[in-house]
Amino acid sequence: MSTATIDTSAARRSAGAGVDSQPVTLARTVKSEWIKLRSLRSSWAVLGAAVLSMPAVGLIIAYNTRNPAAVQDVADLTPSATLKGYYLGQLLIGALGVLFVSSEFSTGMIRSTFTAVPKRLPVLWAKLTVFFVVAAMVMTTTTIATFIVSQAVIGQYRTGFSLSDPGVWRVVLGTALYMVLAGVIGGMIGWIVRSTPGALVSYFALVFVLPVLDLFGSAGRHVAQFLPSQAGAAFIVTEPDSPHLSPGVGALVLCAWTGAAIVVGATSLRLRDA
Repeated sequence: MSTATIDTSAARRSAGAGVDSQPVTLARTVKSEWIKLRSLRSSWAVLGAAVLSMPAVGLIIAYNTRNPAAVQDVADLTPSATLKGYYLGQLLIGALGVLFVSSEFSTGMIRSTFTAVPKRLPVLWAKLTVFFVVAAMVMTTTTIATFIVSQAVIGQYRTGFSLSDPGVWRVVLGTALYMVLAGVIGGMIGWIVRSTPGALVSYFALVFVLPVLDLFGSAGRHVAQFLPSQAGAAFIVTEPDSPHLSPGVGALVLCAWTGAAIVVGATSLRLRDA
């Protein structure tokens, strides 16, 4: 009896010696979420598609507008014209935001995550931090490179724009910021809906379907200009459709949508079971 007790205690000490138990901190939670993001092939595939779509669309527009036609839409000759790849980019970055969150609910891994981080909200902040930093670095680099390369193509045929021209930095960096915030909204929808198909449909409806209100007279256009995609366009497009918000108001409305999505996502996470 005595020998068995001694052996059991020794086994427990031996097992405990192999476990590096450390307190849960936000920094360690961020590191955990970074490992999750970079270990998923789907994340890099979607992010890579968003990166490739921007210069691809930009170069096509630059080539097609190299010699302006007699009747040319003025919007095609503005600094923001070659950054129209954001139409596709916002779809892909939003989908990445959704997948980064909803995939854990789909696989059931979210229960293991909340077992390791019982307070829950640090998980949301960690995912938000990882996503924002990665998306901001990648999309800022992509939009700057797209603008420079596209304008270099245009410069072979006519006068283009440079980063030093008035308002260009607002358009270039604004495009990157818009896509990052669109991805954040997608991620928050993922926390709220908790289903990948449902969250993707909700995100696409918000960004692509609701703006059709613009077609329903002046009242519809007045409402539509306050939607995230329309407010973002007012901030990043040199010649937005009329009526439109000013660039400053458009940026504030987009930030308000993002803040509201974070509050609702965090509240949903705290009040609902995993």
